[in-house]
Amino acid sequence: MRVPLNWLADYVDLPAETDPHALAAEFAAIGLEEEDFFGPEITGPLVVGRVLDLVKEEHSNGKTVNWCRVDVGPEHNEAQDDPKDPQPGPEVPSRGIICGAHNFVPGDLIVACLPGAVLPGDFAIAARKTYGHKSDGMICSAKELGLGEDHSGIIVLSDLGLTGEPGDDAIALLGLDQVTLDVNVTPDRGYQLSMRGIAREYAQMKGQAFTDIGSPAVAPVNAPTTDGFPVVIDDANPINEVAGCDRFTALRVTGLNPEAKTPFWMQRRLQQAGMRPISLTVDVTNFVMLELGQPLHAYDSALLGDEIVVRRATAREKFTTLDDVERKLDPEDLLITDRGADGAGSDGTGGKIIGLAGVMGGAAVEVHSGTTDVVIEAAHFDPISIARTSRRHKLSSEASRRFERGVDPKLGPVAARRCADLLVELGGGTLSPATTQIGDAPEPTVIELSVERIGNLVGVEYTTAEATGLLEGIGATIEVVGKDRLAVTVPSWRTDITDDVDLIEEVARTGGYGRIPSIQPAARPGNGLTIAQKTRRRISNLLAADGFTEVLSYPFTSTKRDDQLRLEADDVRREHVRLANPMSEDLPLMRTNLLSTLVDLVVRNLGRGAKDVALFEAGLVSTSAGLPEGPGPRHLPGYHPTEAELEKIYASVPAQPYHYAGIIAGNAELAGVWGKGRKAEATDVIDTVRRIAAVNGLEVTVESDQIAPWHPGRAAKFVLADGQVLGHAGELHPKVCENLGLPARTVAFEIDLDALLAQEDLRAWDGALSTYPVSRQDVALIVDADLPTQTLAATLREGAGEELELLETFDLYTGDQLPEGKKSLAFRLTFRAQDRTLKADEASAMREAATKLAAERHGAEVRS
Repeated sequence: MRVPLNWLADYVDLPAETDPHALAAEFAAIGLEEEDFFGPEITGPLVVGRVLDLVKEEHSNGKTVNWCRVDVGPEHNEAQDDPKDPQPGPEVPSRGIICGAHNFVPGDLIVACLPGAVLPGDFAIAARKTYGHKSDGMICSAKELGLGEDHSGIIVLSDLGLTGEPGDDAIALLGLDQVTLDVNVTPDRGYQLSMRGIAREYAQMKGQAFTDIGSPAVAPVNAPTTDGFPVVIDDANPINEVAGCDRFTALRVTGLNPEAKTPFWMQRRLQQAGMRPISLTVDVTNFVMLELGQPLHAYDSALLGDEIVVRRATAREKFTTLDDVERKLDPEDLLITDRGADGAGSDGTGGKIIGLAGVMGGAAVEVHSGTTDVVIEAAHFDPISIARTSRRHKLSSEASRRFERGVDPKLGPVAARRCADLLVELGGGTLSPATTQIGDAPEPTVIELSVERIGNLVGVEYTTAEATGLLEGIGATIEVVGKDRLAVTVPSWRTDITDDVDLIEEVARTGGYGRIPSIQPAARPGNGLTIAQKTRRRISNLLAADGFTEVLSYPFTSTKRDDQLRLEADDVRREHVRLANPMSEDLPLMRTNLLSTLVDLVVRNLGRGAKDVALFEAGLVSTSAGLPEGPGPRHLPGYHPTEAELEKIYASVPAQPYHYAGIIAGNAELAGVWGKGRKAEATDVIDTVRRIAAVNGLEVTVESDQIAPWHPGRAAKFVLADGQVLGHAGELHPKVCENLGLPARTVAFEIDLDALLAQEDLRAWDGALSTYPVSRQDVALIVDADLPTQTLAATLREGAGEELELLETFDLYTGDQLPEGKKSLAFRLTFRAQDRTLKADEASAMREAATKLAAERHGAEVRS
């Protein structure tokens, strides 16, 4: 919010010598942080001048210029020849200035910038010879002084309603010496987006009495009449059962002078506040919005239908806003429409659209240069509805910024009357007594507050009188109802105050944050990291030690990425949660697996010159399984749902399991003095997942699998003891690598941490280490080539008995010495007893028992 200090001084006692930087520091102490300063940008002599004479001269370049003699006051004039006299004549005190503009005549008062001055943009002015004359300064346009974009002609003071004498300081006359402070208004304090709100904060800060310029008790308002302009509120689709428009005020002003211009003082204030002057009617509505905080809209009565209707949009309805963009409307969008006496609009429907309520109007009934009669709208809209419309259409306006933060519901009639009075005063119109006023302001909120509780929460002891004074300063009405208890009536513009803690925050803020002691709170006792936190830290440390770098990607994806990963049409990973308001239209879905977004970071690193990349990510994925159809329940801020409503809310939240995923592109072992390095293989990531399970005390069964996006012959599935699938690992499909721009034979893994955490940790062991020696036995078995090694090993482990301490696979053979479709697997079995030294025949018997079970289950034959 830009706050011109001279405008602020109209409402509060602001000393003329106020230091803007000191004021910014004081505002920051109550939550209004400084964003920027906009101050004087012109130095040097800028004075009022009177054009004494001018001679038009046409030059060889085709341009006609004026050789002017300008009276700039006794202090700045120099002796000049009369430009009309062809012979040297009497010298007169003035300045000779060349000017290319033609919108002035002798006798006009203009703004002259003399040598030594510096204009905005570090534009230094000096005397120079041009067009055959010495130009001793410059006659200024509005653009050159930073007063607007008009560069078609120079400033003529009478056109601005200003006057003066030659030599007067034009910097002060035009308000170019004034300072504007830009402060950051937080989203919960919409009342501060007005001079009314900022003035109240200043008065509270300085202990001044404040007269509320927006209070119906102070400002004049029109009483509603039966002959006001017809307005109908037809909200068939309220959000959270809250009406999109609960109050609507309309006034009529007729007989406006279409030639009337916005006075310079108002134009200057709009410019200082960051807005562009347009026309008298539009400028007055903007001025009142900045002054009071109530957005207004003015309609040309000649273009408006017989009735205004506030309604929701219908499916497939479209509307072109004032920025000339056609927008596809949503049934949640609140519209301002009109219709004729026959109930139909000029477009043949139930009424033509004349505005997106609270956001932006359209051109259909826009005021223009010939407008003489207007209807002024001052409505109060639901903040949630306006915020959703603004974000849905990516359309933020000064009006929407205020409505979505909350506008004082009592302000509409006051603002409409203030706007009408200014139009009557400045445009010569007549205010019609016919007044439309639909809806009433809500009953004020009353909150009971304990003064003792303030001290307990803030750490500063406040007396009842002090707390009462501070709360009255924000506009609240206080009634003492007990020894230390106050009944606080919340002001209508403070929609952010809903509970006693909000009032306590206001006491702390307005009483001064500097009073609050800085005390380090004692740490709460706890049990340390949770099992899930310890597991995540354990896995992350393992991956980092293996050379992976942890990264974080945005969780948004698209169906295009599903296609690139070659996911089947019925793959559950295609069942995404769709975002209602995505950050990018190209990425409207929440990811169901980490690899879909992790690949982007791999490609980015490869594109920046990295050759060997190993990345991993830990994060949430979203699934739409079990979600109810349609939007979930919605509630207003500050409302606490019932238990039944909470159940519905939780049911509407998608399941979000926690995953780990990693990708290796390029070498798994880097080149160095030890060798040329080694390309990553499927076994690298398969082993990584096995060690993740092992480091968490779990055993997994590894099976071959065919699932996208992995290579059908180089992918493994990991199954936990309870049958849950932990995840997959292996080499990515060649087409997937091609689709994503990854190097050939890139490998990846992804696991479900939630499935891992559901298992029993097998590291908890109550046994004792044996001190007896081991006995090792080797065996080679011939089995079918498609039998997984893991399956055969599990059978051997089961058949060998409890004394089997370790089972290792040390050889795989396929060749001519074996029948077709067979392979030979060699195992080393290590036996150890807890209470004795095993004899060789005991170990052999255990080995025989293991091979016998393998023969029964898998047809295994011992290879000699």
